[in-house]
Amino acid sequence: MERVKIADGLEFSRIVYGTWRLGDDSDTSAKHIQAKIESCLEQGITTIDQADIYGGYTAEALLGSAFKAAPSLREKLEIVTKCGIVAPAGRYSDARVKYYDTSADHIRRSIEHSLKEMSIETIDLLLIHRPDPFMDHHETGGALDEAVASGKVRTVGVSNFRPYDFSLLQSAMKNRLVTNQIELSLQCHEPFVNGDVAYLQERDLSPMAWSPLGGGQLFSNAGSELTSKIDRLAKANGVDAASIAIAWLLAHPAKILPVMGTNRLDRIALFSDAMKVGMDRETWFELYTAALGREVA
Repeated sequence: MERVKIADGLEFSRIVYGTWRLGDDSDTSAKHIQAKIESCLEQGITTIDQADIYGGYTAEALLGSAFKAAPSLREKLEIVTKCGIVAPAGRYSDARVKYYDTSADHIRRSIEHSLKEMSIETIDLLLIHRPDPFMDHHETGGALDEAVASGKVRTVGVSNFRPYDFSLLQSAMKNRLVTNQIELSLQCHEPFVNGDVAYLQERDLSPMAWSPLGGGQLFSNAGSELTSKIDRLAKANGVDAASIAIAWLLAHPAKILPVMGTNRLDRIALFSDAMKVGMDRETWFELYTAALGREVA
């Protein structure tokens, strides 16, 4: 499995396992969660993506149960988690409205809670989950710098930020924001032309791509030009359709890190097949053109 340098002394696997659906599985036992992680490790996938809000604020504790049952797992992995969303669920069930909180106090409390829930001592990458229209960038930036200085967090970044949100927060920080996790797929390809990917490329930062299969919608339109092209390439390469969609992201020079999320062990076992697919420029544009529904100008 290819690895990507995120910061000095920290590398991520090119494909990331996303655990936003961890609590949706019919089997949430520590043993079953461990089996998912072991399947990833067998393929060289060592980076796990979390967020405090996943599973109604339950997914971090579920992951923590696997670490408690098999403590040696933690040292083999890089853990990403996010904070900043307060929704009327779980420990925030008394919230009157869903809102964003990027205050220093909230960030500190979120870090402590995430460390406790996951039974770990350090978060490898902490992301601010959503751009906060009420953000005091000096306060938020200072809290992130403080988290790194404390040793509780190794690196920091953002999720779903536009370039101007990213620049605003970075302007108030000593530490470098190392990534932006954005929605990116053949279904959601606007970031390739709206400046989101270009902004990160300019700064030599690898984007993390959430919902890289378009939430399954990518394959729901049987017989479409895009689906037909994906199926043809999948057959030619001896892989499934999902591997072609992921290979399309992997082929881009921005060194995108797709975040794959499923609870099915048979699907997890196929994650690394995308690395086997070669994709030249013309093939990339063939899929892009089909996704656009027109030829490029």
